[in-house]
Amino acid sequence: MAHGKSFFTKILILRSYLTGIEQYIIDPEREYQKICNKLNGTYIQIGANSKTYINIFDIREESQEDGNGYLASKINKLVGFFKLIFGNIDEEEKAILEEKIIELYETKKINFEDSSLYKKDEKTVNIKPVFKESKDMPTLGEFYEILGKDPKTKQMQIKLIPFVKGSLNFFNHQTNVILDNLLIVADVHDLGEENLAFGMYLFTEFFWDKIKANRRIKKAIYLDEAWRLIGVTSNKEVASFIYKIFKTIRKYGGSGVAITQDISDIFSLDGGIYGKCLLNNSNIKMFFALEEENIKILEQNITLTEKEKIEIKSLKRGEALLFANQEHVLLKIDNANFEKEMIE
Repeated sequence: MAHGKSFFTKILILRSYLTGIEQYIIDPEREYQKICNKLNGTYIQIGANSKTYINIFDIREESQEDGNGYLASKINKLVGFFKLIFGNIDEEEKAILEEKIIELYETKKINFEDSSLYKKDEKTVNIKPVFKESKDMPTLGEFYEILGKDPKTKQMQIKLIPFVKGSLNFFNHQTNVILDNLLIVADVHDLGEENLAFGMYLFTEFFWDKIKANRRIKKAIYLDEAWRLIGVTSNKEVASFIYKIFKTIRKYGGSGVAITQDISDIFSLDGGIYGKCLLNNSNIKMFFALEEENIKILEQNITLTEKEKIEIKSLKRGEALLFANQEHVLLKIDNANFEKEMIE
């Protein structure tokens, strides 16, 4: 039975599940709900009617990056998130934004000292301090109030109104999701085209922290419609974060799977440097049938023979060209009947 990109991804998810690999999937098109239910996975849906929330201001024990300290690492990620909302900001505005984020965390007695992220019960002096929970973290609503107190950040506050008081106010909640499952799917479909990148970034950071929690456990993260985070609708901070995940995930016992329909989309930000970085750092690349225009873009960023260009253009449904390091192999994707039943 011949199938394409979407079916192949689900086959990959199913077979990885059977081998005990933890899998985290960001689903913009609501494509993975059925397979998630079939495998008794955890399905998280955020949107106007959702009851599951993740707080963008959460600092988790495993969230530290490159020895920078917890708050410094978090600020870098938050700047990327807020640039998605505020658009391009200059260096002065960025400095002010960072100042307000620091002020926000100070209201929760969190600062650049990592010890401020731990709480200790005075009655149990000999017990190891416990890392602060989501309930100890600030929220978007509290940040909104801080931005409103300074004329320099009034415009930023106005842009946060939908996230605090309007149609996107589900971003203004403390995290109420506890995840312990081999398969977790984050459905961001209800955010719509305009707001999709916010949800994708929120879950990417959340899943990245879970991936780093235990290096001994094999795991994988799937970014469907990955171009939304490294393409022209994103920004440098977000794209750099995604690139960093794909470059370093192997040292945490993980793998990253970036899925996109249109090759040109992943090369649409900053002359395609992030798309190129993603391609160059992927040990395995799968190409399904591409139009002439996409093949031209692809050959600017990867070495293709004339024969391979013809093959990619003429691939039938269910066929793909696999690049594994220096090996290039033409594949036919097949499945067992029970796999087809579970997926369809």
